[in-house]
Amino acid sequence: MSNKPNVLLITTDQQRFDTIQKLGNHSIYTPHLNWLVSQGITFTRCYADCPICVPSRTTIMTGKKGYTSGITNNMNHYKVMTENQTLPSRLTDEGYQTRAVGKMHFEPPRAHYGFEHMLLPLDYYREYRKKGSHVNPKHHGVGENEVEPVISTVHENDSLTTWTVDQSIDFIETRDTTRPFFMWTSFSKPHPPLDPCLNYWTLYQGIDVESPIYGDWSQDIDKMPQGFLRHTYALNNMHLFKDVQLKEIKRAYYACITQIDYSLGLLFARMREEGLFDNTWIIFTSDHGDMMGDHHMGAKFNYMEGAAHVPFIIKPPTHVMQEYKGKRCSNLVELSDIYPSILEMVGIAPTAQLDGKSVFDVIKETEDRPFFGNCENNTFCAMKNNIKYMITRFGGAELLFDLNKDPYEQCNLVENEAYYESLKELREEVKKGIQAYNPELLQEGHLILDKAPTHDEDVFKWPGFHS
Repeated sequence: MSNKPNVLLITTDQQRFDTIQKLGNHSIYTPHLNWLVSQGITFTRCYADCPICVPSRTTIMTGKKGYTSGITNNMNHYKVMTENQTLPSRLTDEGYQTRAVGKMHFEPPRAHYGFEHMLLPLDYYREYRKKGSHVNPKHHGVGENEVEPVISTVHENDSLTTWTVDQSIDFIETRDTTRPFFMWTSFSKPHPPLDPCLNYWTLYQGIDVESPIYGDWSQDIDKMPQGFLRHTYALNNMHLFKDVQLKEIKRAYYACITQIDYSLGLLFARMREEGLFDNTWIIFTSDHGDMMGDHHMGAKFNYMEGAAHVPFIIKPPTHVMQEYKGKRCSNLVELSDIYPSILEMVGIAPTAQLDGKSVFDVIKETEDRPFFGNCENNTFCAMKNNIKYMITRFGGAELLFDLNKDPYEQCNLVENEAYYESLKELREEVKKGIQAYNPELLQEGHLILDKAPTHDEDVFKWPGFHS
């Protein structure tokens, strides 16, 4: 039997920070995420430096932030993934069994990038095609970016969420017990389509979920800085729905999260029966969030709280749990911290320069860590002491929020004289970040701007059609 600790990394796709009951959302059912919060340490300020799928997953794999690796959109990341030693590659070299189960979003899709074995949604769909027409996942026609709620066309037992947990349990039961393991269990939900199985949809009927949030700068959509709405216009119709519809969309979103949560109960039960809690670190996070109608926005691609702020929980092995049990840490962490943190968990020294730092070092910090983000070379963010600045290249609009007083970004402080020094400092931080990594975006020290859309027909629409 191995004495080295195991690591289970659990990620969801597009789960925003405020979707866990024990952390304050009393409209959602998340008993097993609640359990992780009570048994481990919760980092209440975790951000994606590029809040879209491929950049965040590349960051988890390489420890490199999007703006340093150049992966700031859903482009091909093959070169970056092969030129850097990935986390699973490093662990495989150290004798770990490394298993990927679920959505990886790699390019090419079946490149292992250091994992010994992978099971992907592609395998799920291949398996269910063989079952015949009586089991037909996603046979409802709603696309990968559309937010209109729809009921799953398969029973819970035949869903991708259940399959992801079943395959994870299968590994737990069949692993080589003489070697430690690293498993990345990666759920595709609550990324659209928002198609919960019927029993989970039923759970939320009658629950009064929260209405979207608007601010002094976003109350009137026609007067909003349109550059920040560009991706909402491109991906979905979130800006067109009435409040009653937006609540139904949120119910479907919550139902998808609850289905993941309940399925995790099966995985955790099997781990307990195998005695794995004694020697396994469990990490839970998401690649980015979803605006869910806040400020008339949908999806991600920006640095608003709904899009870039994600859950981050670590449950330690039993023998070290008391040090962290039920703790909360408000020091800023990033997805780039996952790689160095896991190395510290398992006692392996880094051999390459990583952009992140171990969260066990972050816990001890007394000064707030500065944050810089670049999404698609179009939207930029700088944040320090919980004051957040954003600028979009589409029209050059700026937003400034004091999250200490305004956690849902309802008051834009760009014109507030009391925040002039903060605005000046954060503008300079964005400029320095662009100058360091994308100087071609500057002309005479100023960001080169592009035209902002004037309405939703100004942008190419991609609903994410699939079959």
